[in-house]
Amino acid sequence: MSSYLQPVTDADFDRVVERTAVPVLVEFWKPGCGHCKSLMRELERLQEELSEKLLILTMNVDENFQIPAELEVSSLPALALYRAGSFERFIGGLGKKDEILRQLQLE
Repeated sequence: MSSYLQPVTDADFDRVVERTAVPVLVEFWKPGCGHCKSLMRELERLQEELSEKLLILTMNVDENFQIPAELEVSSLPALALYRAGSFERFIGGLGKKDEILRQLQLE
């Protein structure tokens, strides 16, 4: 696991997301998912650049069921954007850091 991306669980999810002043991007992933690992590398690069403006969390859906079920996550990887502690939307165009950044519209 990366030093830039913070893993999160069902148990601490609400507390972490609600207490974070910046937008939160959550990647839902599972071991053995090649696209998930590729996306994680792009997210690591994004977190390096935006450490002051964005918190990126990762949630392993093999170990956590509640939050993915609440969001009806049906395919992996999935990226969910939270602002002010509330779910805003899913981010599409999975794959490249620049495309993710464009969709985040942090400025």
